Amino acid sequence: MFSVGSWLPALPGMAWGWALLDALLQGLVGACAVSVLCSLLKVYLYIQCANDPERQAEKEAIAARRPLLEPLHVLVLTAVLALVGSRVAALVVLEFSLRAVSTILSLGKGAHSSQLYLLCQYSLGCGVSCGLTFLLEGAPHRSCNLALAAGLAGLLALHARRLARHVCALYELHSRQRYCGVCILLLAAGHGIPRLLRNALALTFAVADLAAVQLINRDFLSTGEAVRFWTPLSICYTLLVVYMQEESRHSTGRGPAFRTIVVRMGGLFILLLTVGRWTDILHVFVSLLGELWCLLRSGVLLESCCRQ
Repeated sequence: MFSVGSWLPALPGMAWGWALLDALLQGLVGACAVSVLCSLLKVYLYIQCANDPERQAEKEAIAARRPLLEPLHVLVLTAVLALVGSRVAALVVLEFSLRAVSTILSLGKGAHSSQLYLLCQYSLGCGVSCGLTFLLEGAPHRSCNLALAAGLAGLLALHARRLARHVCALYELHSRQRYCGVCILLLAAGHGIPRLLRNALALTFAVADLAAVQLINRDFLSTGEAVRFWTPLSICYTLLVVYMQEESRHSTGRGPAFRTIVVRMGGLFILLLTVGRWTDILHVFVSLLGELWCLLRSGVLLESCCRQ
């Protein structure tokens, strides 16, 4: 492979331009990953509603076509992920991983696993971005590698979206008549989609967590600086997880989800006021916008998960 930047003369601002291109490509890969997650979850929830006569209203809401909203969602999320720095993105990934482990351990107490898939959208985008930042750090052909990754991620997102449209339009007809191979496969194995998502997310966040720790630790010159950062961070995240577990046990729906987003970002904002940089504060506000945008975009799916 070759790097386009290596063929161009070193002009003022050229390095800044390539850095911006890399950030946009990373954001695009993360946004496509979120799009694939939402499309597969939409397929699963639609199949569940189609098999239940009492959930026909939910089925119609899920199947409602919004042709311009999905591309807009990808573009906005790409811009947000490109703006968020690797430090704040790493903190978002670590916070969600801790919250996810706590939720999984409490599944027997009534937690909603399908809802967790929707609440992880922005964290998934940050995790993919962190993983790419760490894996491609110092690579000689970074831009070309990111362009290839963005192309592959775009193809996956496009096919996942086409699958969701096909299922919402023709699943009931094809599953009754045994006409379409895709719909027959979903009829037989559609219940395994959550397990597929769980395994894929577990692998993604395992890599993202390792990358996040490395990205944060590279800013510290000594062990003492690292301890002064990680100690309040651990206390803050522990308190946040305890609060959110209590909140999820007493209420479900979009209202509590919005409140937990504000509380989480508020806690991260206060923490970074003491141990962060001014750019981190700006990135926290960008992350808040990203979280709210993802939650607003998936409102219908979230309501269906809560009823389920």
